[in-house]
Amino acid sequence: MADLDLTATGAGRAPAPLAEQLVHDEPGARRFRVHRASMVLPEVFEAERRRIFDAVWLYLGHESEVPRPGDFRLRTLVGRPLIYCRDSAGRIHAFLNSCPHRGSMVCREPAGNRKVFQCMYHAWTFADDGRLLSRPGEDGYAPGGPPAELGLRPVPRLEAYKGFVFVSFNPTVQSLPAYLGGVTTYLDAIVDQSEAGLEVRPGTQLYGARANWKLLVENSFDVYHVPALHPTYMAYLKAQGTDVSGGVRGNTVLLGNGHGIVVSVGPWGRPIARWEQRWGPARKQQLAEVRARMVARHGEERARLICDLDFNMVVFPNLVINDIMGTVIRQVNPVAPDAIELTQWSLGPVDETPEDRELRLKSFLTFLGPGGLATPDDVEATEACQRGFASWRELPWSDMSRGYAEELAGDETAWRGDLEIQLRAFWRAWRDWMTGRLDPAGRPAAAAAAR
Repeated sequence: MADLDLTATGAGRAPAPLAEQLVHDEPGARRFRVHRASMVLPEVFEAERRRIFDAVWLYLGHESEVPRPGDFRLRTLVGRPLIYCRDSAGRIHAFLNSCPHRGSMVCREPAGNRKVFQCMYHAWTFADDGRLLSRPGEDGYAPGGPPAELGLRPVPRLEAYKGFVFVSFNPTVQSLPAYLGGVTTYLDAIVDQSEAGLEVRPGTQLYGARANWKLLVENSFDVYHVPALHPTYMAYLKAQGTDVSGGVRGNTVLLGNGHGIVVSVGPWGRPIARWEQRWGPARKQQLAEVRARMVARHGEERARLICDLDFNMVVFPNLVINDIMGTVIRQVNPVAPDAIELTQWSLGPVDETPEDRELRLKSFLTFLGPGGLATPDDVEATEACQRGFASWRELPWSDMSRGYAEELAGDETAWRGDLEIQLRAFWRAWRDWMTGRLDPAGRPAAAAAAR
């Protein structure tokens, strides 16, 4: 292929012809390649922010993080500072954290409880539902009081699914359930782990990497790197008496809209046959009773999904939910073409015992925590890729063709998690948003035009 045609690009934009060149999907040759310029060019990064992150649903937080009226937390999405809060009437909001007067951040505390927000600059004061309550020197303005549009500006769209709160900066985005598609099956399974409900545990982990955001998304549901990249953790499991000879076994399920999941039976002892080996007979009995309740409530098939299987799930573009050693919510936040921030939280049952909570958090930290036995490996691997991408002009392509024949055969039961099928689905969605193949509501642009 000829060199990339960069002549049509300008500051802060990457036109469709460039994006079309970045993903080569050749089913006839059973070959799928991604151009490494997609990981390094500033114009591609800026186009991603407009064409993807400004267009789709983005995870904001869990409802349990703002449980009481007046609770708030500050978040940043696509560079925009937000106030995530619950008002005095119990309604959840996401406001742009910028004063409508002169632009200063209205709230600068990371979290707390307030019924009123006051701008530090000129003391404009706002209610927790966004209404402007007062502004100094009211007699200097037109009569009739402040207009409603001078309240805190809400994000264009906010919806929640089973406690997971999402926002979109696109007012015409499709409904959240429609966007999530098959993701809801697995979110339901996570939520149904507890009759009492789930909550995010206190504390937030925040760390970074000098790598493109898409590398960490790929890494999060690319399971066949585990034996090669994480030998220390595999040795730890083996020392605990766990059979890791088969690595991570599982199957890929495509969930629509670029979302995907690897469903596996991991070697860390979740199935009932391993409970006594890992945690003793008392814990085995306790967890067997939990499983029996799940069977009674949901049936054997769904109980197996809830109790026995591990999930590595990506919700396009940048939300990762790992239900493996506890449930971990991870958000991959783009900062620059070669820089990301990762924010993650632990999610667990409201009514679990202190012992169960300690075990959950220990398992979480041992593997997925910033100082765990896996995450530093993942960060180093993605940063090594990013450093390698400096040679993108001479070595332009990354190959993601593994398992293309199995994908074309269409037998989804044979879609093992190590076949890169989920990676290709992610990149196809990336291509479709970047090239304008999808309209603002997420429909194929040609179909929308026909209407």
